[in-house]
Amino acid sequence: MMPLGLYISVPFCKSKCSYCNFASDVFAGGRMQGYVDQLCADIADAEAIAIGAGGKFEREVDSIYFGGGTPSLLQPAQLQQIFTAIRERFDVAHDGEITVECAPGTLSDAVIDVLARGGVNRVSLGVQSFVDAEARSVGRLHTRDIALADIARLRAAGIGNINVDLIAGLPHQTAASWETSLDEVISSGEDSRLGRELIAGGTRYHAHFVPSDELTAELYERACERLSATGIVQYEISNFARPGKESRHNLKYWTRQPYLGFGVDAHSMLRSASAEFEAVRLAMAESLDEFMAEHNRGRLCHTTVAAQQAWEEAFFLGLRMNKGVNLREIERQFGREAVERAQP
Repeated sequence: MMPLGLYISVPFCKSKCSYCNFASDVFAGGRMQGYVDQLCADIADAEAIAIGAGGKFEREVDSIYFGGGTPSLLQPAQLQQIFTAIRERFDVAHDGEITVECAPGTLSDAVIDVLARGGVNRVSLGVQSFVDAEARSVGRLHTRDIALADIARLRAAGIGNINVDLIAGLPHQTAASWETSLDEVISSGEDSRLGRELIAGGTRYHAHFVPSDELTAELYERACERLSATGIVQYEISNFARPGKESRHNLKYWTRQPYLGFGVDAHSMLRSASAEFEAVRLAMAESLDEFMAEHNRGRLCHTTVAAQQAWEEAFFLGLRMNKGVNLREIERQFGREAVERAQP
């Protein structure tokens, strides 16, 4: 038995940032409750969803990830409704990792309180830059001071594992301004850091002021050097953490552990219930309108991952991680012959 990871998609945002290509947007606040109700209905129906797609279902869960979008835009009662639905349907490990993505400036005292009471022990804070002009250029609404205040408030509430998202390649970014953001990350004293989606900027705002690919690569390399020097180690292409603080949920993706997603554009990967070595991948509708159109019809598609394809996935996903492909794990999943096929 291998515990599930759960992904909860919350597609609502205050503004649509120019660099973001996720299934999120600005919607009327009145649509949130209907979405949460549908989300919770799907969580209650999780076993039927998994089995109907040909996958193995497990009640045991050891990681939960709320992504978006901006989950911290939900009302406290809506967040609590989702936490309750999860715990009524699944057995969540007492030491499980529960992560919520939050945008600086959206964390009211009531939201922080419900996160802490809901068992959240990890927050991914979408700062992107501690230089206010850079953040504004891509549609972020917070300032450096707001971000630092939110970090302090989360820590005071007992949520000490806080990832700070930074982006290399933002409009107006320079080597000097990048050092400023790295300084803030390092001096804030949190256990874990995440340099996430290190991309070459946006296309809507200030596009003519995006750094060159060469400079963006230099910024990325500088982040690797500085974070590593302070004990924040790169463990995946764009993820950095202190040892023992790596994102357990994200590692499920790269090591092909089973996970089940709920909500707009949520994806899942489950072990096949009928064939050894095979897997099943599921995907929810990509837009809020499609997702809400009708209950459990036309919102879910699934494909079978044959043994050969699963073997190939294990290799290319493993190459995302600094430690590379674990041949012992390949042998455990696919047998000795699979390892021998990979030998030169």
